[in-house]
Amino acid sequence: MILDKINNSKDVKLLTIDEMTALAEEMRELIIKKVNTIGGHMAPNLGIAEATIALHYVFNLPSDKIIYDVSHQCYPHKILTGRKEGFTDPDKYLKYTGYTAPEESEYDLFKIGHTSTSVSLAAGVAKARDLKGEKYNVIALIGDGSLSGGEALEGLDNAAVLNSNIIIIVNDNEMSIAENHGGLYGNLKQLRETQGQAECNMFKALGFDYMYVENGNNVQDLINAFSRIKDTNKPTVVHIHTLKGKGLAQAENDKETFHFTMPGILDTKPENIQTSTEDYTSITKDFISAKIKSDKNAIVIAAGTPGVFGFDKKYRQEMGSQYTDVGIAEEHAVAYASALAKSGAKPIFTVMSSFIQRTYDQLSQDLGLNNSPITMLVYWGGISNADATHLCTFDIPLISNIPNLVYMSPTNKEEYLAMLEYAYNQNEHPTAIRVPAAELISTGIPDTTDYSKINKYKVISKGSKIAILGLGNFFNLAVEVKDELISKYGINPTLINPIYTTGIDRELLESLKQDHELVITLEDGCLDGGFGEKISRFYGNSDIKTLNFGAEKEFSDRVPLEELYNRYHLTKELIIKDIQNTLKERICK
Repeated sequence: MILDKINNSKDVKLLTIDEMTALAEEMRELIIKKVNTIGGHMAPNLGIAEATIALHYVFNLPSDKIIYDVSHQCYPHKILTGRKEGFTDPDKYLKYTGYTAPEESEYDLFKIGHTSTSVSLAAGVAKARDLKGEKYNVIALIGDGSLSGGEALEGLDNAAVLNSNIIIIVNDNEMSIAENHGGLYGNLKQLRETQGQAECNMFKALGFDYMYVENGNNVQDLINAFSRIKDTNKPTVVHIHTLKGKGLAQAENDKETFHFTMPGILDTKPENIQTSTEDYTSITKDFISAKIKSDKNAIVIAAGTPGVFGFDKKYRQEMGSQYTDVGIAEEHAVAYASALAKSGAKPIFTVMSSFIQRTYDQLSQDLGLNNSPITMLVYWGGISNADATHLCTFDIPLISNIPNLVYMSPTNKEEYLAMLEYAYNQNEHPTAIRVPAAELISTGIPDTTDYSKINKYKVISKGSKIAILGLGNFFNLAVEVKDELISKYGINPTLINPIYTTGIDRELLESLKQDHELVITLEDGCLDGGFGEKISRFYGNSDIKTLNFGAEKEFSDRVPLEELYNRYHLTKELIIKDIQNTLKERICK
């Protein structure tokens, strides 16, 4: 194997063109096997192999700096920078994160997992270099639809006037995560069709020198191009046309499905794929379909990640003009939804918890301040074993402290459907719903709650001494704690479903003072700034003691969920032990 000769970036410079071409195929084989085993980004990494090799051949890394956008395309880079064991040895598949990570290698400058950041980061690195009078190349590699993000456009605008070395490699594989959306991709198409010669060129219009490489999967062509612009003293864009999923027929033919895959995708034959059972995704899609058919003013908005919500190509086509994918631009999506609502439409904005972080200002100013009645559905919110770049634990503190914005957290199917109907039909305020990140639970009993009575909690069962408020995903944990206290310790606690993360039920909380000593909150998210702190603040000057259970404020990184639950005392046993310690008495006989 050619890969046997490669232990670091400098070894690439000793290879012939034929060897580098063979190396690209070897890396693809490793990536396919690893991703099929543990999951990860498949198609983006398969398409960037040759460009990665050419970058390492032409530039002097790590003295020269490469900043990867999103890190969807960093697997070949990792293989060439001393981490190939993470791809050759199945026992070490999990040793390295799927994203660039400075703690792993001097070849990685930043931890990056969110989109559209590379150009801004590269501009900062280049400016610091210039201020210090240093000389090295700064390269940003951006692709997979990341140009549609606002920060990418802001970064390009600033980078174009640096008047020094900064190289933006636009990896144009004609795709985002799904298909591309937005006018700038029309210009990329023009440039591809004219071999980079189109009179309309957005990069030149901004002030960049520009070069086009049609065969972005040809090592020699890439080396020629990179050699020409190495050590340039002008901001330069190199536009390379690559094939997403190259080397794997399934990925080449179905780029969207193979963008990110779960383990075993190549092991399951189509005829063996089981029809999915009802879950929160399917009932959401059913709700949306019904609204689109019955209400011409209904419109669904996604921001470049339709697969998160189960919006496959067929479903997107069925929604037709009542569906907008704004590209990877959550900021725009929120403002767009606010304006739609103000103008009489009925927008439903679907977004992943980790990505809502990009749009805090729009949530506050464009949405909350204007009190626009949109429906926002937040997916995957909760504590997880995810990479540090894709944690979904911060949405409750972020969303629940913005005036006018109501954030609801259902505990079962019937509640969720009732909240959807309420959010869609009301015209009083923006409403967000935290789509349960758990197995679907159905009571079989229609929910008739009047959700217009904001911040009114549900008392599920009345007890005394201890009250447990189980929010959303953790309501069932609250039930388990309640049952344990009854069966083993003879204590019958009050069980409450608080519903709202954005406010408190003052009347109910005040009533608990009469016959309760301890109030417990459980939330599947970060405690700092979260729901439980609101309850603790309410009881701060009273005799009621409070215990708040949730996640610590930290960037956990691929930590097993069981370990996190133990760390945060989010198990039935640890919660009861904390109850004992707080009440200063032994409830265990």
